[in-house]
Amino acid sequence: MTKTVLLATTAAALILTAAAGAAQASETAEAAPQAAQAPVPTGPTSQAPLDDAMQKGVLVFTPDFFAAQRPNTALDMVDRVPGFTVDDGTGARGFEGAVGNILINNNRPASKNDAGSDVLERTPASQVDRIELIRGGAPGIDMQGYSVVVNVILKTAASRQSILTWNNVLFDGGHDVWGGSYQFTAKSGERSWSVLLSDGVSTSDSNGVGRNIRRDAAGAVLRDEAFVNDSWGGSDTARVNYSGPLAGGKVEATAEYGAHDWKEWQRISAPGVLRASDYAEDTRSGELGVTWIRPLKPKWTLETRVIHQFERFDDVATGSDSEEGLDQRFTAKGDSSESIVRALVRHEAGAALTIEAGGELAYNMLDTQQAYVENGAPVALPSASVKVEELRGEAFTKATWRVNPRLTLEGGLRLETSTIKQSGDASNKESFFYAKPRFQATWTPKANHQVRVRFERELGQLDFEDFVASSDFDDGNVHGGNVDLVPEQRWISEITFERRFWGEGIVSIGYRHDQIIGVIDRKPLDGGLSATGNIGDGTLDRLSVNIVVPTDRWGVKGGRLTFKNDWNETHVTDPTTHKDRPISEVRPTQANIGFQQDIAAWKTQWGITWLPKLGRETFDPDQTGGWRGAAYFETFVEYKPTPTLSLRAQLNMWDDFVVRRTVYADRDTRAVAFTEDRDINPRSFWTLRVRKTF
Repeated sequence: MTKTVLLATTAAALILTAAAGAAQASETAEAAPQAAQAPVPTGPTSQAPLDDAMQKGVLVFTPDFFAAQRPNTALDMVDRVPGFTVDDGTGARGFEGAVGNILINNNRPASKNDAGSDVLERTPASQVDRIELIRGGAPGIDMQGYSVVVNVILKTAASRQSILTWNNVLFDGGHDVWGGSYQFTAKSGERSWSVLLSDGVSTSDSNGVGRNIRRDAAGAVLRDEAFVNDSWGGSDTARVNYSGPLAGGKVEATAEYGAHDWKEWQRISAPGVLRASDYAEDTRSGELGVTWIRPLKPKWTLETRVIHQFERFDDVATGSDSEEGLDQRFTAKGDSSESIVRALVRHEAGAALTIEAGGELAYNMLDTQQAYVENGAPVALPSASVKVEELRGEAFTKATWRVNPRLTLEGGLRLETSTIKQSGDASNKESFFYAKPRFQATWTPKANHQVRVRFERELGQLDFEDFVASSDFDDGNVHGGNVDLVPEQRWISEITFERRFWGEGIVSIGYRHDQIIGVIDRKPLDGGLSATGNIGDGTLDRLSVNIVVPTDRWGVKGGRLTFKNDWNETHVTDPTTHKDRPISEVRPTQANIGFQQDIAAWKTQWGITWLPKLGRETFDPDQTGGWRGAAYFETFVEYKPTPTLSLRAQLNMWDDFVVRRTVYADRDTRAVAFTEDRDINPRSFWTLRVRKTF
């Protein structure tokens, strides 16, 4: 409780100090432009000065603003929008509240799987007309629960372009991976279409070699072993997109099919002893998505979406311990799918008021068959082979009211009902109903200053894989499924102050408090197993700071100093010890400090990022563990000799990565059986990329 009060007090002090300092600075320093000094479009046909757009919560950045960077893609441009961080959403079930903070031509992509950042990475910078940074809402814009979104407006001129990309990741002593992609895009009038063929790669930055030491409760060394691990993956996908007029409106359609794989292994060894674990995953997946938007009459618009995605998976995990004579094998095969139908009507009641209402229907399914074998003998697991189905409906209404040029209010209510049914090894059926109100106020007392306040009830998205059994042989764990899971609820209160200065400069300070009902974490099961489940109520307090400082005024032309961090404090009562502890998997801090510079004369950008400390903890009934890292560095240089060619090299390295776990002899006394420290020297790796547009 003391830390919570301290966080809140610190946030209030920082916000007040920043506001006072910013106000004083604005009286003495010249007002710097936030984007290109040109009239800023604020509607289909109207224009207004930049300050007016800023007061309306919209900052507009034209291509001239990014000229020194020589961007190749729309994502290059969005990444340089001051005060914005790309969020591709949770990807969880449904559409409302699960998508990201990127809009393209006022709307989110037709696909749910194809993240906004992926779409922008395939969009040449030459096709971007302007980028709008929308803070706190704007007429006709569905914020989807975000306080800040970007809206990328593309040009309509006829064009044909091909983009060829080659990339690889080269590990120091590890498994190198190679990939690339080809995309063709064409536009003609109101129609556009594209084809993407991709050979993707997946990697981990924690692969490496090290030492694994196990000690008893008194600290005596039980094992002193060598450690090594590796992991990699890839995917082959094809995607087709189309956009054009249809039946008095506009349709966007997308289709994708892909094959994906992932492999990982680890070995812990000493003379005469070998502990090993392996994991292989093979999936086939696809998606179909259609969005149709049609004006019904002046100031009335209909928007409909249909999305269907599916996946077939085949996973195998093995583990062995020669000293204990243990041999384990866990297999999982199955199918999953999601189907969504969504529609809304939006009414522009006036220049200052937008109202929308609609509904969404979604069906989710996971059908899996799993088996666990130990030393050749099958072992029964709770919920090993089950089918989980959910039918969910939601009705919603929202309103955005621009009270005056300085104040915007947004309010809404979502009513959700759902039924989750399980069959197979475990049978259960539960129905739920939740009301989810939302309120947000955005106050811009003067140019370059903004305060945002949000109060909202959010409903957590259930992971259907938590309903069934799973394995984690790296730590010697096998988990049972939980048929009694219910969604986690959060009452969120949040306040953010933002001050912009010197063109790209920004200081943003925010404080957030979550009152959590039904925290989802690890809980004990009978038979010595554990599962993911609801363990009681909890809290989260977060202090967020984001600072960007341009260095031109200090004589370093084209440079930017950046700092970003979230300090998280969480509390929940452990279901095994009945004592207060943090919530699993929430990182208490992870500061990101960096410097980037555009050197226009050399047609080059470079930068370096430093993460001084990072890590997280997990609390299981039989063991606690986690990892800690420090001194993580990422540096890059990108050379763009022509507007259509980009050469990029990136180096990632860190030398302090420790995995620690404490295993208990029993759940009652929590006497320590042993502790284990795994000190790993992660492999440094290079990422090389060549991108050509023609």
